[in-house]
Amino acid sequence: MTDAARRPAHDRCPGVFDPHPAADGALARIRLLGGTIGPDQMQTVARVAAEFGDGFVELTGRANLQIRGIGDVDAVADALTDAGLVPSSSHEKVRNIEVSAVTGRIGGLGDLRPTAGALDAAIRADAALSELSGRFLFGLDDGHGDIVTRGPDAAAVLRGDPGHGASAADIVLDGEVVGSVTDVADIPAALTAVAADMVEVGGDGRAWRIRDLDAAARAELGARARDRLSAPVDESLPDAPTSPIVGWFTQDDERVLLGAVVELGRLPARLGEFLAAVEAPIVITPDREILLCDLTEGVAETVVRVLAPMGLIFDASSPWAQVSCCAGSPGCAKGLSPVRADVLERVSSGEPITAREHWVGCARGCGTPPGPHLRVEATADGYRREQR
Repeated sequence: MTDAARRPAHDRCPGVFDPHPAADGALARIRLLGGTIGPDQMQTVARVAAEFGDGFVELTGRANLQIRGIGDVDAVADALTDAGLVPSSSHEKVRNIEVSAVTGRIGGLGDLRPTAGALDAAIRADAALSELSGRFLFGLDDGHGDIVTRGPDAAAVLRGDPGHGASAADIVLDGEVVGSVTDVADIPAALTAVAADMVEVGGDGRAWRIRDLDAAARAELGARARDRLSAPVDESLPDAPTSPIVGWFTQDDERVLLGAVVELGRLPARLGEFLAAVEAPIVITPDREILLCDLTEGVAETVVRVLAPMGLIFDASSPWAQVSCCAGSPGCAKGLSPVRADVLERVSSGEPITAREHWVGCARGCGTPPGPHLRVEATADGYRREQR
């Protein structure tokens, strides 16, 4: 029996209206459009985490946010909806759109933020797409390679001359280039058409992602896309970036972008409130980085001086730019070890961390990064280490 055949018809991805009943209380996931969140919205999330949760805002491997330990689910849902963070109750869990983190600010072949908004609107406008799995992932890559190399189900990659911007976009299904669109404005329609096909081809919903389809269904999905698209511009894919977005960066408009990480990928609510007080756009990346954008040099200097002592880490060589983990026990009922405590001990030991590590409390491997990494998995007999 295949993995897909054993799965329930609907996955149990948590949302705001349908949180996961974790061992430490309800867990709500807030889906951000391309990881972007406004300062007023961050203020709301931080306040909700402090008032109704465990006092932390978790950063996820899909550039979303989570609040754990929720005691009043309705109060949280109301506050987040009022803040504009849940624009659709029917499509809440299918709004999974990753976007190149610095698009429109540093390099790239174009600014994909307007395209992300148009794609989100197109998803929410199609009633049939409410049946899409909450694990299906859309990706928009401006040529940096930071998104398409993470293995989204349906992605668009800008193509063109670096000196003149994008002239087309290739459409990529689970790592396979299937065709192109000659106008960036056509990207939302191309990707939502793939999603609609996925709802049909995936049958009863047991195939959560394209990689879960059997060979015949996958071939059918690809054939439908090719029939709609022009020939691919470039069947090769860009390489993944090798450096974290942590530190001080100069944007194309000469303003400053600050990138930071936090211990365990958990943002203390109080620190979240100070982030919001900067009153600058915030981007969460799939590598659990926090980007403060569009700053003047003076403001950036103040942010580093004030927020670094509070726990915001601007050093790209910090272990926390390389190490991630799931919750583990006791927060997760399936966790076989107190992963967070063990990771803190690992980092504080001073043993060098020279490559990405991801620690997990069981075989499910929640939050596992897509690229090469050392997986440290808790078992009944201790941790097992495996290079992936």
